[in-house]
Amino acid sequence: QVQLVESGGGLVQPGGSLRLSCAAGTRIFNFYNMAWYRQAPGDQRELVATISSGGTTNYTDSVKGRFTISRDNAKKSAYLQMNSLKPEDTSVYYCTADRRGSRFWGQGTQVTVSS
Repeated sequence: QVQLVESGGGLVQPGGSLRLSCAAGTRIFNFYNMAWYRQAPGDQRELVATISSGGTTNYTDSVKGRFTISRDNAKKSAYLQMNSLKPEDTSVYYCTADRRGSRFWGQGTQVTVSS
């Protein structure tokens, strides 16, 4: 079992920025593939960005060029830098950790983009 704790969500105006953090409670964080998902009310959960244990990143088309996923293995943390935020980015954002067929989820952090 891996405990994941997200932070950094909040209310931001359109065009603004937020940085989400995900702290992982495992000594072997560097072996996990990390990802960020989001889910808005009434919508299906959506994969936003992934970063492999080796640092390879991928993004869903709607956030390419605006969001950046990163990781700091020494701090056992993953991050999602979100720039040029739009109202449609409003969701609960979840961090996940994957390894050997097991996936662990954080509790989520709310991001609201509104003027």
